[in-house]
Amino acid sequence: MIQFENIKLGYGSRTLIANLSAKICAGELTALVGRNGTGKSTLLRAIAGLGDIVDGKIIIDGKDITSLTAPEMATRVAFVTTDKVRITNLRCRDVVALGRAPYTNWIGRMQQSDTRIVEESLASVGMSEYADKTMDKMSDGECQRIMIARALAQQTPIILLDEPTAFLDLPNRYELCSLLKKLAHEERKCILFSTHELDIATTLCDSIALIAPPQLYVMPTSEMIQSGHIERMFSGDNGSAKIIENLLRRTK
Repeated sequence: MIQFENIKLGYGSRTLIANLSAKICAGELTALVGRNGTGKSTLLRAIAGLGDIVDGKIIIDGKDITSLTAPEMATRVAFVTTDKVRITNLRCRDVVALGRAPYTNWIGRMQQSDTRIVEESLASVGMSEYADKTMDKMSDGECQRIMIARALAQQTPIILLDEPTAFLDLPNRYELCSLLKKLAHEERKCILFSTHELDIATTLCDSIALIAPPQLYVMPTSEMIQSGHIERMFSGDNGSAKIIENLLRRTK
């Protein structure tokens, strides 16, 4: 679980999020939505311990992240960035094995248990047959699955993903997010991902965290749809308005 206590985030003189107190629950897939520039990536980086917090606390596993060392953070939070990854000289199983770095000995030697976890992580995302391939010969969706497998191999209770569907076509977006939901439910992970895909957020996710500067609202998906927050945030976007209209019609 991720807990925010009176969080304030921003840069320079600009405040992105203020007075945030909320929880992101374990065993759920939560979508982080908001317009461009509202602080989605900033919030994810702050949770991962990679960005500054102006004020307040972020609590994970019952501890303030500022009290945790980098190795301790690595056993609690895995972060999949939005960057396209094309590693040409490593097999996929070696890329996934990088997720075991917080647990291997000082020279990074893999034990039998580490190898088993890598193979299980590949299997969890349906990529076992790609174990000996290199990522430069794979599609964007396949590469994204490998990066998620690496996060799974890290065996953290929390997985953060920044725009994981950014380079995928529509069928692969739904397939990837369905996989994330399955992992959250079956492995009791707390999975939080940023997205611009309102249709995916409102149909596949258990909860939605919506940034409406300087506020962030976290609610179960059905409550968020009925709250009007999404409607107000995206009122000028015709495509989003149609999605919201259809959702409201279905929930009545």
